[in-house]
Amino acid sequence: MKTYKGYFKPKNPNKYIGDHENIIYRSRWESKFMLYLDNHPDVLKWCSEEFFIPYLSPKDNKVHRYFPDFLVKKQKDGVIETLVIEIKPKAQTMPPKMNGKQTKRMITEAMTYAVNEAKWKAAKEFCADRKYKFIILTEHELGIKF
Repeated sequence: MKTYKGYFKPKNPNKYIGDHENIIYRSRWESKFMLYLDNHPDVLKWCSEEFFIPYLSPKDNKVHRYFPDFLVKKQKDGVIETLVIEIKPKAQTMPPKMNGKQTKRMITEAMTYAVNEAKWKAAKEFCADRKYKFIILTEHELGIKF
């Protein structure tokens, strides 16, 4: 499977929080969403992986840093809202199906899901403390078909 990584060059660099010369996307989904943020009139400010949220990993029981994909400030009908957004494949947002026989792949998928759940729990608490919204977007919400 080909990976899509590169640098995003915004048409509206004044909307970007951080170094607009160094905006990195790690998937075509992120690239597509960056284009949306850059062009949408309701988006006032946005950034990508510019801050972290500490979380306790179930993998090693240590505190790690989670860098959410996006922070977005938007205005709709005069109301300003701050969103923390993660972009993930739909398959990684659901618990893996266990068929009784443990394979290396199933164990890896289960651990990935557990780590993601720990990150998202920390993100929800972080957002609740600040009156932000935490949203996970998948290929379905982004309108990407396979």
